Amino acid sequence: MDEVEAPGTGRLVVISGPSGVGKGTVVDALRERRPSLRVSVSATTRPRRPHEVHGEHYFFLSREQFDGLVAADGFLEWAEFNGNRYGTPLQAVLDALAEGHTVLLEIEVQGALQVRDRVPDALLVFLMPPDAGELARRLHGRGTESSDEIADRLSIADQEMALAQALRGDVFDHVVVNRVVGEAAEEILRILDGPSATPA
Repeated sequence: MDEVEAPGTGRLVVISGPSGVGKGTVVDALRERRPSLRVSVSATTRPRRPHEVHGEHYFFLSREQFDGLVAADGFLEWAEFNGNRYGTPLQAVLDALAEGHTVLLEIEVQGALQVRDRVPDALLVFLMPPDAGELARRLHGRGTESSDEIADRLSIADQEMALAQALRGDVFDHVVVNRVVGEAAEEILRILDGPSATPA
């Protein structure tokens, strides 16, 4: 995938981190505090959970639909995670940036690495759990995965956290620990309001 030139005066912000760290909850808290933020809706091939709405939580696509968009360079980034594919529809992000909005992407680490390559001036924030035990408790508390799936997610999370620490400064501009959702959201807002080129 080639580098993408972000149009207009908007700003692309990536919130990444391991599964279960609370990315969605923190992004919701950011939107409550700053309604002007635009959150990109990702596409996925994973099955829809009972509470989820197509086009609001995700665009739920078949593998064939997803592959068609990949072939057409229709994603800003995409990755396969735990047997399912996830991607950020490109045109919607470009349109929002062209209108001058700050656009939030809530994505996995593989996707964040692609965004760094394609949009070098994007701001990337890695969300960390307070500790591995808390991450396991959050995953079990969701009640959406089997024990084997949770074990797989925890193994992937260990790898992602080690990678994020190794790439801090090269890929991730800031690392924020999600101890309390509101505090993590406030810290990210301070980052957004501060000098964008200064990593934490």
